[in-house]
Amino acid sequence: MCGFTAHHIISANVSREEALERMDPSDLGAALNPTFVTWLGRRLEAAPGSLDVVLAATGLPGPPDGLLREPPPAEHARVSRAERYREQVTVYTAVNGEAVVVLGRGLAGRREVSLEIDEAARRRGLGRRLLLGARSLIPESDVVFAQVAPGNAASLRAFLAAGFSPIGSEVLFLTS
Repeated sequence: MCGFTAHHIISANVSREEALERMDPSDLGAALNPTFVTWLGRRLEAAPGSLDVVLAATGLPGPPDGLLREPPPAEHARVSRAERYREQVTVYTAVNGEAVVVLGRGLAGRREVSLEIDEAARRRGLGRRLLLGARSLIPESDVVFAQVAPGNAASLRAFLAAGFSPIGSEVLFLTS
């Protein structure tokens, strides 16, 4: 389910009528209301994920600044999570090993990026630099998307500082 300014897209096996019976169409936030999201999850027999802000940015010219490298760590929770939601996952680590950056194809095949920075390396601008590096890994004509929990202010600041713009919100539903 995706929310944009003054409209929502519910891509699920439910009829428009059935969805409208469970929400007030005059309420611009009704489709992302927890009551509706819970109902939809039960109806789809799928667990709703978190409500995330969706951000987007275009690729940047030139090679990355040398901060990112492969191979990835042997196991990492961020990578495992990305593999649940994405295909064609590629993992990079910061040269010093303090962070993981994940690129992959997510909802509707869109290119997505996520990152996780070790606690000791936070609040020094590393997230912004890693995201700028990730943007330089994709063609300038392409767009990369990211999802951030609204309460994760530090992550939101890093994405905004790296040139990402908020474009909407979403809740994804996982089926087994």
